[in-house]
Amino acid sequence: MRTNIVLDDDLVDEAMHFSHVKTKREVVDLALQELVARYRQRQLKRLKGRQLIDDDYDDRRVRQGMNRGIG
Repeated sequence: MRTNIVLDDDLVDEAMHFSHVKTKREVVDLALQELVARYRQRQLKRLKGRQLIDDDYDDRRVRQGMNRGIG
């Protein structure tokens, strides 16, 4: 989707510095991915408290596998 937005230049520069990306597009994409991942993680934690997920389930191990491209 193509769109035009006004961004805080200082914030974008700082985000690019910390994330080591080279373009504004990359830093915006990364920020959106991080935001969605954070909200998905919150949803998972809420489900865990409802005893819908086995207490032995290790969500950190699963996330690490996903980050490495392992199912």
